[in-house]
Amino acid sequence: KGKKKAREGCSLSDLSWEERLANAVTPLWKLPYPEQLQVKYESHRKILQTLATRFQELGIGAQKPGGLCCPLQPVVPSPIINGYRNKSTFSVNRGPDGNPKTVGLYVGTGKARNIVCVKADHMENMPSKHKQVAQCYEEFICCSPLDSCILFHEGGHWRELVVRTTSRGHTMAIITFHPQKLGQEALNTQKALLKEFFTCGPGTVCDLSSLYFQESTMTRCTHEQSPYQLLYGEPHIFEQLLGLKFRISPDAFFQVNTAGAEVLYQAVGELCQATGDTVLLDVCCGIGTIGLSLAHQVSKVIGIDVVEKAIEDAKWNAAFNGISNCEFHSGKAEAVLPQLLSSWEEAQPLVAVVNPSRAGLHYRVVRAIRNCTSIRRLLYISCKPEGEAMRNFLELCCPPDPRKKLTGESFAPVLAIPFDMFPHTVHCELVLLFTR
Repeated sequence: KGKKKAREGCSLSDLSWEERLANAVTPLWKLPYPEQLQVKYESHRKILQTLATRFQELGIGAQKPGGLCCPLQPVVPSPIINGYRNKSTFSVNRGPDGNPKTVGLYVGTGKARNIVCVKADHMENMPSKHKQVAQCYEEFICCSPLDSCILFHEGGHWRELVVRTTSRGHTMAIITFHPQKLGQEALNTQKALLKEFFTCGPGTVCDLSSLYFQESTMTRCTHEQSPYQLLYGEPHIFEQLLGLKFRISPDAFFQVNTAGAEVLYQAVGELCQATGDTVLLDVCCGIGTIGLSLAHQVSKVIGIDVVEKAIEDAKWNAAFNGISNCEFHSGKAEAVLPQLLSSWEEAQPLVAVVNPSRAGLHYRVVRAIRNCTSIRRLLYISCKPEGEAMRNFLELCCPPDPRKKLTGESFAPVLAIPFDMFPHTVHCELVLLFTR
C-alpha cells in the first residue's frame, strides 16, 4: 500500500526523467520517514510469515503470534536519512537527450531494451560529493575522442565510475575502462590525461584522495583478475567506526551507511551475548568491522573473507587499533570454514556472525556451522532475506538429514530485527538470531 501511495499521482509519461529515476532507485522517497519504516516493517512481517509456512511444511517450529516464525521488533531507523551513502556506482550510457556519454543511473532494463542513463543530481540518498565526481567524470569523457563502452562487442572504452567517501573527508574514485585493442602506450596516455584532469584541471574541485583505474573486459572484475591501478593519491581511504579506525581498499566491502552500521554493530554485540571465554566467528568479515568492534567482548575473533585485499585491510586494522586477539583468513568460506571447524574443541564456546552477499551462504558453510556442536548461537545479517538467504534459514533449521550431511542439531529463529540502512528504498538489513 505504501509503495503504491509513493508512486501514485500521475502516469509514467507525465513524470520527468529525474522522478522516474527516483521512483526506480528510491521508491519510498515521497513518503514521510515514519511511513517508510512502516512499509519496511510490513514487508519483513510477510517474509517471516513465509518462513513460518516453510517451516510448517518441514514439520518444524510452532508459529508465533501473527503467523510469524519468531518475534519481529520494529525497524531500527537510520540516524541519517538523506545523503547517507558512502559508496555509489555510476554507469555510462545514453541519456534522455541521446548523449552516449551520460554518467548516471539506469531507468529501464536491458531485457526490455529501454535503458536510459539519467544523471543522479537529485537523488536524496546520495551525498553531493558523489554527484560532483560523476559530473566531472562526464565532463572528462565528453571531451575525450574515445567512445563510451555501452556494449562490449560494439567497441568503446569509458565505463563505470565508483565513488567512495568517508566521514573523515576522504574521496576515492575508481574508473573502469575497456581496453579493446589499445596498446600500452595509448592506455598510458589515457591514464595520464585522467590524472591531469583530476589533479590539475577542472576535476581538482573534487579534491580526490585516491584515483584508481581498472582495465576490464568483463562486467565485474576483481583486483586479482585485473589489478586496480593507483593513478594518484593514497592507496586507501580511512573511516572511523565505534572509536576504531578502518582502512578501506577499492574493492573491500563496507556498509554503505556508516552511521547506520554503528547502530547495527552495537546491536549485534548485544545479541551475541558473548563472554570473556567466547570465540567469535565472523564469516564474510570484509575489512573486519564487526569482529574488531566486538573483539573487546570475546577471547578471540576469527574472520573469513573471499576478497584478499579486504583481509589485508582487516589485518592492518587490527594492528593499527592495537587489537591482538584476532586472526583473519583469506579464501572462500566454503573452503576455509569446514577446515577450521573440523578440529574445533567442543569446550570452546563459539558464537557465529554471518554477513553474506545477496547470494547467501554456500551450502558447505551452512553444513559446517550445523555440524559444529560448539556453535549454539548464530546471527545472520541479510540484505535480502526473501532471496537465497531463505534457503539458508531452512537448511539451518530443518531436522537432521544424513543424506544431506546435516547431522547436527537444528537451529531455531528466536528474534528478528530489521535495520534501515537504506532510507527511501524498500531494503533493510535483517538480523535474525538463531539458537539451539
